[in-house]
Amino acid sequence: MTTLDKSAIWKILERVCDPEIPVITIADLGVLRDVIVHENGEVEVVITPTYSGCPAMNMIAVEIRLALKAEGIDQVKITTQLSPAWTTDWFSEEGKQKLKAYGIAPPVNSSPHVLQLFGQETGIQCPQCGSTHTQLLSQFGSTSCKALYQCQDCREPFDYFKCHR
Repeated sequence: MTTLDKSAIWKILERVCDPEIPVITIADLGVLRDVIVHENGEVEVVITPTYSGCPAMNMIAVEIRLALKAEGIDQVKITTQLSPAWTTDWFSEEGKQKLKAYGIAPPVNSSPHVLQLFGQETGIQCPQCGSTHTQLLSQFGSTSCKALYQCQDCREPFDYFKCHR
Protein backbone atom coordinates (compact mmCIF):
# COMPACT_ATOMS: atom_id res chain seq x y z
CA MET A 1 0.00 0.00 0.00
CA THR A 2 1.66 3.22 -1.12
CA THR A 3 -0.59 5.81 0.53
CA LEU A 4 -1.96 5.36 4.00
CA ASP A 5 -5.67 6.04 3.74
CA LYS A 6 -7.84 5.58 6.84
CA SER A 7 -10.79 4.11 4.94
CA ALA A 8 -8.56 1.64 3.05
CA ILE A 9 -6.94 0.54 6.31
CA TRP A 10 -10.38 0.18 7.91
CA LYS A 11 -11.43 -2.11 5.02
CA ILE A 12 -8.37 -4.29 5.63
CA LEU A 13 -9.20 -4.53 9.33
CA GLU A 14 -12.85 -5.34 8.62
CA ARG A 15 -11.61 -8.75 7.43
CA VAL A 16 -9.89 -9.60 10.74
CA CYS A 17 -11.95 -12.29 12.47
CA ASP A 18 -12.56 -12.74 16.16
CA PRO A 19 -10.33 -15.65 17.29
CA GLU A 20 -13.02 -17.11 19.56
CA ILE A 21 -15.89 -16.82 17.06
CA PRO A 22 -14.30 -16.96 13.61
CA VAL A 23 -17.53 -16.21 11.71
CA ILE A 24 -17.60 -12.61 12.93
CA THR A 25 -15.05 -9.87 12.43
CA ILE A 26 -13.69 -7.46 14.99
CA ALA A 27 -15.68 -4.77 13.15
CA ASP A 28 -18.90 -6.85 13.45
CA LEU A 29 -18.19 -7.27 17.13
CA GLY A 30 -17.58 -3.56 17.68
CA VAL A 31 -14.10 -4.19 19.09
CA LEU A 32 -12.50 -2.17 16.26
CA ARG A 33 -13.06 1.42 17.39
CA ASP A 34 -10.79 3.68 15.35
CA VAL A 35 -7.91 3.94 12.91
CA ILE A 36 -5.53 6.89 13.13
CA VAL A 37 -2.91 7.56 10.49
CA HIS A 38 -0.14 9.66 12.04
CA GLU A 39 2.01 12.08 10.08
CA ASN A 40 5.10 9.91 10.63
CA GLY A 41 3.40 7.03 8.78
CA GLU A 42 2.50 5.06 11.88
CA VAL A 43 -0.96 3.48 11.86
CA GLU A 44 -2.66 3.39 15.24
CA VAL A 45 -5.52 0.94 15.66
CA VAL A 46 -7.82 1.48 18.63
CA ILE A 47 -9.58 -1.59 20.01
CA THR A 48 -11.87 -2.10 23.00
CA PRO A 49 -12.15 -5.52 24.69
CA THR A 50 -15.56 -7.07 25.22
CA TYR A 51 -14.61 -7.14 28.89
CA SER A 52 -11.41 -6.29 30.73
CA GLY A 53 -9.15 -9.31 30.81
CA CYS A 54 -10.55 -10.79 27.60
CA PRO A 55 -7.96 -13.40 26.58
CA ALA A 56 -8.68 -12.90 22.87
CA MET A 57 -7.31 -9.34 22.81
CA ASN A 58 -3.67 -10.41 22.44
CA MET A 59 -4.55 -12.60 19.47
CA ILE A 60 -6.67 -9.83 17.96
CA ALA A 61 -3.66 -7.49 18.17
CA VAL A 62 -1.48 -10.11 16.45
CA GLU A 63 -4.07 -10.62 13.69
CA ILE A 64 -4.32 -6.84 13.16
CA ARG A 65 -0.54 -6.57 12.79
CA LEU A 66 -0.45 -9.53 10.37
CA ALA A 67 -3.30 -8.14 8.23
CA LEU A 68 -1.61 -4.74 7.95
CA LYS A 69 1.85 -6.23 7.36
CA ALA A 70 0.42 -8.30 4.48
CA GLU A 71 -0.58 -4.98 2.91
CA GLY A 72 2.87 -3.45 3.43
CA ILE A 73 2.08 -1.50 6.60
CA ASP A 74 4.83 -2.13 9.14
CA GLN A 75 4.53 0.78 11.56
CA VAL A 76 1.55 -0.25 13.68
CA LYS A 77 0.55 0.76 17.17
CA ILE A 78 -2.30 -1.05 18.90
CA THR A 79 -4.09 0.99 21.56
CA THR A 80 -6.49 -0.73 23.94
CA GLN A 81 -9.21 1.68 25.00
CA LEU A 82 -11.20 0.70 28.09
CA SER A 83 -13.45 3.75 28.28
CA PRO A 84 -16.13 3.89 27.18
CA ALA A 85 -16.59 0.24 28.05
CA TRP A 86 -17.58 -2.10 25.23
CA THR A 87 -21.28 -2.76 24.88
CA THR A 88 -23.27 -5.22 22.80
CA ASP A 89 -24.92 -2.13 21.31
CA TRP A 90 -21.74 -1.91 19.18
CA PHE A 91 -22.48 -5.27 17.57
CA SER A 92 -23.40 -4.88 13.89
CA GLU A 93 -26.72 -6.30 12.70
CA GLU A 94 -24.78 -8.36 10.16
CA GLY A 95 -22.64 -9.72 13.00
CA LYS A 96 -25.74 -10.72 14.95
CA GLN A 97 -27.06 -12.61 11.93
CA LYS A 98 -23.69 -14.35 11.48
CA LEU A 99 -23.78 -15.43 15.15
CA LYS A 100 -27.26 -16.85 14.79
CA ALA A 101 -26.34 -18.77 11.62
CA TYR A 102 -23.31 -20.16 13.48
CA GLY A 103 -25.54 -21.44 16.30
CA ILE A 104 -24.94 -18.73 18.90
CA ALA A 105 -27.91 -16.67 20.06
CA PRO A 106 -27.06 -13.00 19.49
CA PRO A 107 -27.47 -10.41 22.25
CA VAL A 108 -30.94 -8.94 22.69
CA ASN A 109 -31.88 -5.44 23.83
CA SER A 110 -32.02 -6.19 27.54
CA SER A 111 -29.83 -8.16 29.91
CA PRO A 112 -31.89 -11.31 30.46
CA HIS A 113 -29.33 -13.02 32.66
CA VAL A 114 -29.71 -10.09 35.09
CA LEU A 115 -33.52 -10.13 34.80
CA GLN A 116 -33.50 -13.77 35.96
CA LEU A 117 -32.29 -12.57 39.35
CA PHE A 118 -35.72 -10.99 39.72
CA GLY A 119 -37.65 -14.08 38.58
CA GLN A 120 -38.38 -12.75 35.08
CA GLU A 121 -38.39 -14.98 31.99
CA THR A 122 -35.53 -14.64 29.56
CA GLY A 123 -37.06 -15.34 26.16
CA ILE A 124 -33.71 -16.02 24.49
CA GLN A 125 -34.43 -17.38 21.02
CA CYS A 126 -32.94 -20.76 20.17
CA PRO A 127 -30.69 -20.32 17.11
CA GLN A 128 -31.60 -23.85 15.96
CA CYS A 129 -35.41 -23.88 15.98
CA GLY A 130 -36.38 -20.28 16.86
CA SER A 131 -38.24 -21.17 20.05
CA THR A 132 -38.11 -18.77 23.00
CA HIS A 133 -38.91 -21.64 25.38
CA THR A 134 -35.31 -21.74 26.63
CA GLN A 135 -33.59 -22.17 29.96
CA LEU A 136 -30.33 -20.82 31.35
CA LEU A 137 -28.01 -23.69 32.30
CA SER A 138 -24.92 -21.69 33.23
CA GLN A 139 -23.94 -18.01 33.34
CA PHE A 140 -20.78 -19.02 31.47
CA GLY A 141 -20.68 -20.86 28.16
CA SER A 142 -17.72 -21.70 25.94
CA THR A 143 -16.22 -18.27 26.74
CA SER A 144 -16.84 -15.81 29.57
CA CYS A 145 -18.84 -13.46 27.31
CA LYS A 146 -21.40 -16.17 26.60
CA ALA A 147 -23.97 -18.00 28.73
CA LEU A 148 -25.10 -21.59 28.16
CA TYR A 149 -28.78 -22.17 27.43
CA GLN A 150 -30.89 -25.13 26.40
CA CYS A 151 -33.96 -25.04 24.22
CA GLN A 152 -36.87 -26.77 25.91
CA ASP A 153 -38.51 -27.58 22.55
CA CYS A 154 -35.71 -29.02 20.40
CA ARG A 155 -33.58 -29.83 23.52
CA GLU A 156 -30.40 -28.43 21.91
CA PRO A 157 -27.90 -26.62 24.13
CA PHE A 158 -26.56 -23.34 22.74
CA ASP A 159 -24.43 -20.35 23.66
CA TYR A 160 -25.99 -16.93 24.12
CA PHE A 161 -23.78 -13.86 23.68
CA LYS A 162 -24.48 -11.98 26.91
CA CYS A 163 -25.49 -8.33 26.84
CA HIS A 164 -23.11 -5.77 28.24
CA ARG A 165 -24.09 -2.16 28.78
